[in-house]
Order: sequence, then C-alpha cells, then structure tokens
Amino acid sequence: MRRTALIGLAGLLAGCAPAPSTPMQGVRTDLESRLGTRGAMSCTVTAKLIPSCGAWWGIAPDIFTGRRVDEATVRAERRMGRRADIVHVYHRGEELFPTPTERRVADGRRLLLINWKPSMTVSWADVANGAVDQRIDTLAAYIKRTFPSRFFLTIHHEPENDVRLDGGYSAEDYVAMFRHVVTRLRGRGVTNAVTVMTYMGAPNWATKPWFDKLYPGDDVVDWIGIDPYADGRVHDFASLVNKTRPDHPQWPGFYRWMQSRFPGKPIMLSEWGAFERPQMPQFKPEFYASVARQISEFPQIKALVYFDSPAAPRGDTRFDSTAAADRAFSSLAGGPYFSGTQVPTS
Repeated sequence: MRRTALIGLAGLLAGCAPAPSTPMQGVRTDLESRLGTRGAMSCTVTAKLIPSCGAWWGIAPDIFTGRRVDEATVRAERRMGRRADIVHVYHRGEELFPTPTERRVADGRRLLLINWKPSMTVSWADVANGAVDQRIDTLAAYIKRTFPSRFFLTIHHEPENDVRLDGGYSAEDYVAMFRHVVTRLRGRGVTNAVTVMTYMGAPNWATKPWFDKLYPGDDVVDWIGIDPYADGRVHDFASLVNKTRPDHPQWPGFYRWMQSRFPGKPIMLSEWGAFERPQMPQFKPEFYASVARQISEFPQIKALVYFDSPAAPRGDTRFDSTAAADRAFSSLAGGPYFSGTQVPTS
C-alpha cells in the first residue's frame, strides 16, 4: 500500500523554488529585515490547499499563555525567523470564527486552521439530530459575511478519548455529528472550509474495537490529521509519526496505517511537539534535526503545525526552550522543504 500512496500523491511532489513572504502589518520592516526575501514561486496549491512542493509550516503559538493570537503569532515568527503558513486557533460552542483578530492574522498571508467543538454539553448524537442547528446556521452566515478565503476546519478533534458506548458518544455518533455539521455548513454556503479529521495519534486508542468506525467518510473529509507528541517512546521524527507500544504489538504506527487506509488523502500533523527532557538537554535539538533528515520519507505529510506552549498538559513544548533547540528549530523551519509554496490569497 505504500507504493499506492506514493503514486496517489506523485503529482504533488515536484521540486520547486522558495516563495516570497511578508509578515503581518505593523511589524513588516522589523520582521522582513530578519527573514530576508524568498525566491520566485514555482509550486502550486490545489483547491483543497494541498501544496505541490514539500509541506506547509504552521504553529499554534504561545498556547496557555494568555497572549492574543495576533501578538503570539508575531512573537513566534520572530522567534523562529520566518512567517507561518498556518496558524492554529481553537473555538467551542457558540463562538463565531474567524474573529476579527484571526482575520487580521490571516490577512491573505496565512492559512487558518480552526479547531471547533460545536458543543461542550450536547452529545454527538444530539448534534447530529439537530440540537445545535441554529448555532451552525448562525456560524455559516457569519463566515459567508466576513471571511471568503479558504481555511482548514477540524471538528471536535481527538475524539478517541471522548468515545463512550452509551450516552450519545459512540464512534457512530461521532461520524453522524461530523457529517451533519459539515453538510449543514456546506448547504448554507460555507464552501471555503477545507475539512480535517484529526486523530490523537496514540497507539492505545487505535487498537480499540471501535476505532475504525470513527472515520466520517471521504466526501466530508479533505485531510487526515494526527496530534503526536514526542514522549519518552519517541527518539526521532520517524518514531513520532509511527509511534508503537509493546503492549499493542499489532499496531503498525499511524503513518503506515494512514498510508493503507487513506492512500489518496494529504496528512497534517495538526499538533505536534517535543516535551522538555531535563535529563536530556540535547533531545529537542536532535529531534528537530531528525525532522529535517526524515521528512522526505513521509511524502503524504503535507503540513506540520507545531504546538508551542510552556505549559502543555504533559510538559514544555516551546521550540526555543534552549538556545540549541532554538537554532535547530529555526534551521528546520527555514529549510527548503517548508519554504517552497506561497499561501494562496483566496
């Protein structure tokens, strides 16, 4: 099945030159002087935002710090020495998006990855049966009125640890909820949302008997996302995206599974990060260096969106927690694999 995956995405893997870049209004001069300019673009982007060269470079900036996303984005870009292609933001319930601040972040220069949980109190089954239809319709009208550009949309990401066999939270209920939300948004004119189904990327959940029933269907899913983190079982990028566990010996790793299950779908690391290891100060720089060495071995991965936080639930994922980590991450971010495609303006 690996050969099938490579053939299915062969048209997206042509070589290319880097693309031009400009930062957010208000920090143009300072950031441009640090970033320099990029060469002429020769790469392309499909209607579903799949880049023909390499992969998008994205970030969820300064999570759990209280900084506004525009300030956090500029700060992250200064720290890593380049503009982000994708900025990951989070919403729930009745919140309308993109907010004015998020629209300024996008500004024709960045893609938004919007993570939305339609309800924190209504079950998946009830959402599928119309319990929040007014909320969906209000959101659809807001998006049509305020944001015509394409954006990524993931709906109730990482559902695995929320699955229950009763109470309206089964795998089948998740599928019904996801399908209902997407089809209702589309039916009310939201045709600019590129949908992402986001898995946790953890082997223990992937071996549950209901796991294969979670997928909503090709017609409502444009990209497949996973959220892997470099815990103690991970030593390099390959072991991050194909994480296994001795207590689940039959699990092949997420990338291998996705190659087989979704050979024609682009893959996004919609969250990824490396936890600080106080006893191994070289881990982060060595791990980031492994991404640069190994990313070309995983051509179905078309976007990496780093989760940058000093207080993630399981540790510090800041990419610049040490000077050595900062240098390695900035080198990775500025490399040609992540610099070849210009963000589309519409």
